[in-house]
Amino acid sequence: MQQTKKLELWVGSFVLAGFAALLVLIFKVADVQNLGGAETYTLKAHFDNIGGLKVRSPIKVGGVTVGKITNITLDTETYVPVVALSIEKKFGFFPETSSAAILTSGLLGEQYLSISPGFVDEDIEMLGDGDLLEDTKSALVLEDMIGQVLYSIGGDTN
Repeated sequence: MQQTKKLELWVGSFVLAGFAALLVLIFKVADVQNLGGAETYTLKAHFDNIGGLKVRSPIKVGGVTVGKITNITLDTETYVPVVALSIEKKFGFFPETSSAAILTSGLLGEQYLSISPGFVDEDIEMLGDGDLLEDTKSALVLEDMIGQVLYSIGGDTN
């Protein structure tokens, strides 16, 4: 009888350890950074083409993740995608001369938004909560680039 209880205790602890490992794996796959949530501010940016950019895609400055995409909508008047950026306040505020570009990790990796901080001058203001990041560069779509190369090769024949 004593031996059975000891075996049940070991099996129970093994199941709990497996459940804990499964939870850690789920949080890693879901890319959950922090459950408490840091203080953030929101910027908006207009792009001609967002490519494969998605909600929850990272926002990086020099390779450091400073925030994430929280919303992607379409402006119904101009039919231009509007991207809402949530940036953690601990990384500071960016000058209004900053630019944003949609880049790809590797050749076929996920897309992310990269911010290049602009110059700071006494006449330059910092972007605050709800401001528009005006200087944007749209995503490079691989299919469009291949089409342009094929079109230029086909146009060289006489």
